[in-house]
Amino acid sequence: MSGGGGKETMIAGADPEFIDDLSGYLDVLSSSARLRILKLLEKGPKDARTLAAGIDTSYENTKKHLDRLLSIGVIRKEAGFGRETSRGVHPVWNYALVPGSLEGIVRNLGLFGNLEVTLARGGLADRLREVRARVSREVLEGAAVLVILSGPDEGKILRLEKAAVSVGRADPAGPLPTDPSPAIILPEHYQAVSRITRPHGRFTRAGEGWQFEDTGSTGGSRRNGGQVDPRKPVPIHDGDELELGQGPRAVRLLVMLPGTGTKGETPPKE
Repeated sequence: MSGGGGKETMIAGADPEFIDDLSGYLDVLSSSARLRILKLLEKGPKDARTLAAGIDTSYENTKKHLDRLLSIGVIRKEAGFGRETSRGVHPVWNYALVPGSLEGIVRNLGLFGNLEVTLARGGLADRLREVRARVSREVLEGAAVLVILSGPDEGKILRLEKAAVSVGRADPAGPLPTDPSPAIILPEHYQAVSRITRPHGRFTRAGEGWQFEDTGSTGGSRRNGGQVDPRKPVPIHDGDELELGQGPRAVRLLVMLPGTGTKGETPPKE
């Protein structure tokens, strides 16, 4: 079912099981304490007492948070050993991130927001916006990001950490890029994308927002299904979808901008 701007609309109110599952998922991710736990585990496995100290709460509360994160499959529990004490070394349960779980959270929330989910009960659309904004602050640390939606790098998160970032396909046999800006270099699989030596496009910060420019690529670029004119920067918004190149070897990118759940939204207050 198509909405404006080439985006799809999903009527989720007709599927109670979907609503229940999404509601539970958002409940788990709505806690800043749980998101801080995920950031701590990004640095390596830790036991519950170490995590409790890291988020400044009790061991009992930390255990409850860990159980909720285990319930959505983003962390795992594995046997390990604690710090050595006067009584020796004792076995503990260590907690670790499931590989790719943080990327999966960002991708899932981005896709749900991009689909303009229509939810019939429980204020779920507002909760989705709030959780997206919280994840942007707590997990992505306010960085603008692109999520790859196609090909072998599907789910990978690309951060726009500088004011200008070029994008193109790897060119191992070619000369080094002449563009002085930082670059997003995509694998050779994405053959519809121009090589980074002559970048396919460029992302630039424009005031509080971002723009994308197709720098004269061979395969062209599209934003939400509409053609992007070469060498004419266009604004990009949270939830926009970009396609660089055409066909199965193109790359599709989901735009996620900091501090917003959808276009024009402001982040919720703590």
